[in-house]
Amino acid sequence: MLLPPVTRAHGTVVLPGSKSISNRTLLLAAMCDGDTIVRNLLQSDDTEVMLTALRQLGVRIEAIGGRDVRVSGCGGRFPQVNEALFLGNAGTAFRPLTAMLALQAGNYRLSGVARMHERPIGDLVDALRQLGAQIRYAGTDGFPPLEIEPLQAAATARVLVRGDVSSQFLSALLMAAPMLGRPLTVEVTGTLISRPYVEITLNLMSRFGVTVQHNDWREFRVVPSVYRSPGDIVVEGDASSASYFLAAGAIGRGPVRVQGVGRTSIQGDVHFAEALSAMGAEVSMGEDWMEASGSGRLKAIDADFNHIPDAAMTLGVAALFADGVSTLRNIASWRVKETDRIAAMATELRKFGAIVEEGADYIRITPPHPSLLTPHTAIDTYDDHRMAMCFSLLSLAGMPVTINDPVCVAKTYPNYFDEFRKIVS
Repeated sequence: MLLPPVTRAHGTVVLPGSKSISNRTLLLAAMCDGDTIVRNLLQSDDTEVMLTALRQLGVRIEAIGGRDVRVSGCGGRFPQVNEALFLGNAGTAFRPLTAMLALQAGNYRLSGVARMHERPIGDLVDALRQLGAQIRYAGTDGFPPLEIEPLQAAATARVLVRGDVSSQFLSALLMAAPMLGRPLTVEVTGTLISRPYVEITLNLMSRFGVTVQHNDWREFRVVPSVYRSPGDIVVEGDASSASYFLAAGAIGRGPVRVQGVGRTSIQGDVHFAEALSAMGAEVSMGEDWMEASGSGRLKAIDADFNHIPDAAMTLGVAALFADGVSTLRNIASWRVKETDRIAAMATELRKFGAIVEEGADYIRITPPHPSLLTPHTAIDTYDDHRMAMCFSLLSLAGMPVTINDPVCVAKTYPNYFDEFRKIVS
């Protein structure tokens, strides 16, 4: 896909629903007694993976118009007890379903695309085995695909899980824990990364009637509970997706406003606005909107982005429009995402003349002088939706940019490029 050269960005974008909220909400609604109306559900590859898996497991899900669905809960036990599920590259489906199915009484096989089979899951499996889960690796130890057999009860009341690889492991355990039938304490070892995503999990569990007590984000206590339908729940706009448009507003002078997420959001990625402001952008927000504008040039940034790793990718590209050296720290989780994002980002930024230093958990970017920005017409996306969306911003340097494999954005934002074209000129 060729993006023409542009120098200005302005307008308003209505955001699609959050992927993280959508897939968590679908799973919790499936565990309830009774029906739940889920409104503004994200329509993307990852949510389709979850919808398909839940239907295979016997959950009735009915589209009721627009982006709304009705989920008829199964009361904590999936009707189908012998299924093979293909979960693509959707971590927000694979990890929670692994935990939920491991505490059921069925036989399941979970697999995905080749990249999913390279994404670690051993720490989650180790934690579930402490609870009596019968999980076997069908390929390489520590990685999918997985084969799950019926749970064998274990007496333990405490389970350990690492927090420094993926917060999805902890979120998966917490969502499944009420199904265990006895009180459970989950202890996090190592540094808990991406804590705002765990906060999303706890917030949604609370909306479905289950309260989790925690001690300084190191220990979490869950008691046997039944998920209760809230009746009607609205998925807020995706804060990670907001980052591309807000950055476009800062680089392209703006203003660009995003509708659907703001100061009342339960998503940590709204804090991207603070980072963008630190880079010199003018940012404002209301309860359900954010807006950014700027001069077209930014200040370099050096900060810890453990709390917003997905949105921080946008800052990696924005650094090419900054004066000075930018360092994004504590982003080790980039290595185990849809691709090795540190390596991918470094490779693509260098194509534009940037000097890039990459470490195990950081990336340091020295941009070329604006007059020396190297035109390059081939951005590789590594089958990673965020690489494609981030690098669309380079067209605001006034040069054409070709995005290879643009359809990879279907993972979370199928019509991203249509929306991007609406705000640039």
